[in-house]
Amino acid sequence: MTTAVRVPRELSARVPAEQRGPGLDRDAVRLLVSRGTAVSHHGFAELPGLLRAGDLLVVNTSPTLAAAVDGRVGHARVVVHFSARGDASHGAGRWAVELREPDGNGTTRARAGTRAGSEVLLPGGGLLVLEEPLSPRGERLWWARATADVPEVLREYGRPVRYSYTERDQPLSVYQTVFALPSDDGAGSAEMPSAARPFTARLVAELVSRGVQFAPITLHTGVSSPEAHEPPYAERFAVPAASARLINAARAAEGRVIAVGTTAVRAVESAAGADGVVRAAEGWTELVVTPERGVRVVDGLLTGLHEPEASHLLMLEAVAGRAAVGRSYAEALRGRYLWHEFGDLHLILPESSRRRGLTQSIATATHREKPEGAM
Repeated sequence: MTTAVRVPRELSARVPAEQRGPGLDRDAVRLLVSRGTAVSHHGFAELPGLLRAGDLLVVNTSPTLAAAVDGRVGHARVVVHFSARGDASHGAGRWAVELREPDGNGTTRARAGTRAGSEVLLPGGGLLVLEEPLSPRGERLWWARATADVPEVLREYGRPVRYSYTERDQPLSVYQTVFALPSDDGAGSAEMPSAARPFTARLVAELVSRGVQFAPITLHTGVSSPEAHEPPYAERFAVPAASARLINAARAAEGRVIAVGTTAVRAVESAAGADGVVRAAEGWTELVVTPERGVRVVDGLLTGLHEPEASHLLMLEAVAGRAAVGRSYAEALRGRYLWHEFGDLHLILPESSRRRGLTQSIATATHREKPEGAM
């Protein structure tokens, strides 16, 4: 347990902002801003006025997949969540999946009794065979092999993953952010990188006009089932060389590097060496950012509001400190902010500008050091 808060059920955002009233757009959500333990309240559309020229936003370009598919185990109905596409290191053609019980309100419960060798009949006639648990930490996620082309199955029969706090199924377009780019191999995120959802093309243009820069990275997020509250599993990421240069240049110029979402933090920190210099990197990261580990690159974070037991709160505490996160969440509850992927946002900014001491480390850095967390 990290920050001790209890979130009333009615504070779960049940529909996207643009569906809550006429004339609303995605940016019609609230924005809680914290600098240390000082907190202020804003609308998300005010973001350009809260940032400054030279700030750099790190954004995740991973597209959201229609990752939930109906299937059958014998005569029983199940829902399959396709969490991640494996590569050669995991056995070619395998996917990380979980089986869940359908209940008409999203998928609220993991299926009990899952075991190696379980077979799931997929729509269209394909077969999914569970082979081994993804991790010794539990048996919720499994490596599985399908006889069908999974990206094609998802395109034809899939729908976005959703949970019972939402009101209804939504089209996939609702779960795509303005930064999402199609993947050549059909990979993507099982759950939306939701911190970027309120951005609109208009807002991005205004930020650019004010001198705010953007550094794209990719991290394909897996499923994060509400009842599990597990540390994040290994996820596939890429930090391009151009983005690494932008991040290093912003830091050398004493600009603020602000990650849009916890996924962006994980990717950038995985690509940073012990000297704090970001280098181009890609692969799978197992890095878990905690207060003990700290952050080497990120100054601030734009993120949603997380459940009390979520491991993401440790990352927030690594960026802002436990007291600051506790104060922010108390204010979010008092102000009736909305939680989850369609909810309100939290912008964590540093208390004041601080120097990095990178004048020589960036100039003389080499690529010999393997980025932390990369597999």
